Amino acid sequence: MKGWIIASVVALALAGSYYLLSRPDPVRVSLVAVERGPVEQTVANTRAGTVEACQRSRLSFAIGGQIDRMLVDEGDRVEKNQLLMTLWNRDRVARVREAEATVTAVAADRVSTCTSARSDRREAQRLEGLVQRRLVSPESADLAVARAEASAAACEAARAREQQAEAALETARAVLAQTELRAPFAGTVAEVSGEVGEYSTPSPPGIPTPPAIDLLTDDCHYIAAPIDEVDAARVVVGMPVRVTLDAFRDREFPARVSRVAPYVLDREKQARTVEVEAVLADLPDDIRLLAGYSADMEVILASRDRALRIPTELLVDGNNVLVVNGEDRLEKRRVETGLANWRYTEIRAGLDPGDKIVGNIGAEGVVAGVPAKVAESTDD
Repeated sequence: MKGWIIASVVALALAGSYYLLSRPDPVRVSLVAVERGPVEQTVANTRAGTVEACQRSRLSFAIGGQIDRMLVDEGDRVEKNQLLMTLWNRDRVARVREAEATVTAVAADRVSTCTSARSDRREAQRLEGLVQRRLVSPESADLAVARAEASAAACEAARAREQQAEAALETARAVLAQTELRAPFAGTVAEVSGEVGEYSTPSPPGIPTPPAIDLLTDDCHYIAAPIDEVDAARVVVGMPVRVTLDAFRDREFPARVSRVAPYVLDREKQARTVEVEAVLADLPDDIRLLAGYSADMEVILASRDRALRIPTELLVDGNNVLVVNGEDRLEKRRVETGLANWRYTEIRAGLDPGDKIVGNIGAEGVVAGVPAKVAESTDD
């Protein structure tokens, strides 16, 4: 009997030792307090956006020819319609002068012809009056009337010739304009291609060539960025935007959605996206934007100032958080979420202010059901 008791005690001791040795050590977890604060629901661009000039034109000649004059340099500010570059065009200038001289001559001829027509008309009226007084023969009056009508027709023909000459002048000027490159808007010359004496060739269809002059505005910019087609459906003009620029790290710039493209971009091996444009608000004096800067945008769809929130990365399986229960074990707790972005998620139900949840999600061994030991408690 005594041996049986001893054997039982030894078995229990061995079992207890095995349990103690095989029992998993508690995982160390840190806790984060649930708090109130602002939460925004946002959508962001899928690929890097770009700072675009409000107006940009890559100017080229409509015809080929030898560059004769370069009137601007890179960096020059120009006014609308200012002449920037010309091809050799002395023959076309001569045709314009010839057309101008023709207009002058035809106009003088019209004045002479129409003056004679008015004189003939007055003479015909005078003779018609004398016929009624029987001072001249009716035949004389008829001849005067016929002459006046012929002179009137000649006057109209002279007017038509003048209009024809003016049209020829406009044609000559249009032909001359093909050799001139003018600024379509006020801006800054970003780049000039070619030198005096070189031959400038227009771009054939489907074969892009460098523009003769790249002109853009440097005091007006907007942001263009691709938004996934699923998210873009919720973006409307006027929504606030938060813009960040690689050139100015750790700074954010306010903007507003100014345009949502009316079509979807379908590019091979890329997600379908919609281009969204945003106009920047007043920039600080120390910020100078350059067209081509890379930019990212967050469109703010909705926001709440004092929402109950947790860091978004602490959600497990979409709608759960990990908590330490009364038995010092990790336990999943389901929550109801609201507004969310990459940083914070609004909690509508399942947690109260001051509750604490596990903050080191993803650490080795931190899964529901295991024993846990609180290492530290932090407030996010």
